[in-house]
Amino acid sequence: MIKSEYIAKLKKIVGKESVLSSKEDLTAYSYDATTTWAHMPDVVVLPTTSKQVSQILKLADEDKIPVTPRGGGTNVSGGSIPIKGGIVLCTTKMNKILEINKANLHAIVEPGVVLQDFNTVLAKQGLFFPPDPQSFLGCTMGGVVAENAGGPCCLKYGVTKQYTLGLEVVLANGYIMKIGGLTTKNRTGYELAMLFTGSEGTLGVITKITLRLLPMPPASKTIMAVYDDMAIAGEAISSILSNGVIPSKIEFIDNWGIRRIEELTPMDLPVEANALLLLESDGIQTAVEAEAQQIAHICKRSGAKGITLAKDQAEADRLWKARSGCFGAVFSAARTVLSEDIAVPRDKIPQFIQSCEEISRKYGVVIPLIGHAGDGNMHPSVLTDQRDTEHFGEARKAMDEIFETALSLGGVLSGEHGIGLEKQRFLKKAMDPVAIEIMKKIKGILDPNNILNPGKIWEEEA
Repeated sequence: MIKSEYIAKLKKIVGKESVLSSKEDLTAYSYDATTTWAHMPDVVVLPTTSKQVSQILKLADEDKIPVTPRGGGTNVSGGSIPIKGGIVLCTTKMNKILEINKANLHAIVEPGVVLQDFNTVLAKQGLFFPPDPQSFLGCTMGGVVAENAGGPCCLKYGVTKQYTLGLEVVLANGYIMKIGGLTTKNRTGYELAMLFTGSEGTLGVITKITLRLLPMPPASKTIMAVYDDMAIAGEAISSILSNGVIPSKIEFIDNWGIRRIEELTPMDLPVEANALLLLESDGIQTAVEAEAQQIAHICKRSGAKGITLAKDQAEADRLWKARSGCFGAVFSAARTVLSEDIAVPRDKIPQFIQSCEEISRKYGVVIPLIGHAGDGNMHPSVLTDQRDTEHFGEARKAMDEIFETALSLGGVLSGEHGIGLEKQRFLKKAMDPVAIEIMKKIKGILDPNNILNPGKIWEEEA
């Protein structure tokens, strides 16, 4: 428990209105978008400058008080849960877009900028930032970088690390460090900016981000392919890519997702379909039209029972709204949802889909399956209720087997959500033990007192 005199010191740094300690406020920062984790912090601090972050961390490091960095709290791995109590350092008040340079195609932002707000501003200048996690309406840029976020567009454009040029990071001892720069090529020493991208708040607090931007594609075309068999839909993905076509998006929705979306918000989706692929081609208008026709032809040849090419932007928006609604559709369907984001090699998607169907039957649980299928990043979710001990136990076994299946197929534990608390028990199976020890040593160098987001990524020794 943090003493009142310590809280008084925090108020002196950031102002009393930016220090929250009531039970109601602490509860709001005790959980993230997972449904199985919660832990109350002792205090929440909302700084507005790098200097304030530095002063907070100096204070915490001196007294060995845990600090959990947090943005919008939309992450689904337990990464922003203050499992050790202490301070939640929330950066949502650091929300300025400091620079947009169209000539050099870069932007500098603070960590609290909401992704959707950022892209809205960029669009006015004909620019965009490709990583597009489904939490774009609420996630903040600090979290996007800390989790190395992905999304549908990453098939063609890559994930956040491909767009992180430089960072300002406050280390555990309060030192404000600048790494990287403004250039797309930078071979100056080790790639330290990449080290912090995806570090889940365990190595430092990100306070400024320099990002690479791209010109917005002038045209796009959306295609919906309907399948009677989920595994055949999975096989179609490899067929498309092996024919030399790289759509900007290939998204997968199973029958459960289709029916649930129609139940919540009717969008005239084919509820009889066992799977949908939603695809998008973007670029120059003439090339887009030709590529869309080629994609439709390959899908038909690969077993699609129906193909729809969106006739206009309104129809395309409707289809993509259905895809973005999957997250809400899943999480509103059960009190407890075990939602994951394994990634497997693309040619193993059919096997993974079949395994999920078998696991669902084996444990008697519902497992909706959606995902960014174009890059092998699938999102199986197990619907359960933590209050029902027996069912929750079966659900946990089912999810454990899903992880085992992904690893056996050459996949990984996480494509974009991170390890956090949710998947740390599997880390020893997924990584070389020497690699884990190297990560721990890096953590020890940068945060010797283990104050930054302790208890995350790997299991702590007893």
